Amino acid sequence: MIVDDEPPARDRLARLVDGLAGTSVCASIAEAETVVDACRSHQPDVVLLDVEMPGIDGIDLARRLRRLSPPPAVVFVTAFEQYAVDAFELAAVDYLVKPVRAERLARALERARNRPLGPGVTLRSRLGERVLAIPVSEIRALIAEDKYTVVHFDQGEALVDDSLVTLEQRFGRHFIRVHRKALVARRYLRGLYRDADGQERVELDGCNCRPPVSRRNLTLVRQALDDKPETELPE
Repeated sequence: MIVDDEPPARDRLARLVDGLAGTSVCASIAEAETVVDACRSHQPDVVLLDVEMPGIDGIDLARRLRRLSPPPAVVFVTAFEQYAVDAFELAAVDYLVKPVRAERLARALERARNRPLGPGVTLRSRLGERVLAIPVSEIRALIAEDKYTVVHFDQGEALVDDSLVTLEQRFGRHFIRVHRKALVARRYLRGLYRDADGQERVELDGCNCRPPVSRRNLTLVRQALDDKPETELPE
């Protein structure tokens, strides 16, 4: 999502975003007052946010976006350098000074994609009268089963009512689809192997679940493994 009161700035950013592989603009907004509602509707992964705008400024708007669940990543895009300290105090992913270069924007969006989920972002599983809050940051895999989704996390398994499609829309930047019935967490992705029947499967850190990988998603999984830093370890 792009938020900037100047049409030329919005158009230029949109062209840059559309020119990057795997990215697209879900909404381009001029009025800061409408952004929170737009985020609830579009569920953007990232908001590219100007600072100096009429009405609500970008710093105040970023504070409001942090209250959403899940909150989008915020990348400030502005002509002014003096707001950088305020931006990073709000846990902004990055701070870009106009005019923005495509390669710099690509690094910011990659940083946003790899940012960890906060401990307060959870899925809720109802067990009889008990409700279990599962931190999304601890989830290894999500497997579709009938009308439910099985959640594999560090304490075991649980069922949630949300469909796999809904969960992918909400948390897609943190998970990768390996099969039409399976999503796995990028941060826990460890490797690929072929079982005795010739089926490709993924290995996940801290989980015995080994979801199958479809042929159409095999290249995507291999790319995700290639993109993982060698020093990355689950927390």
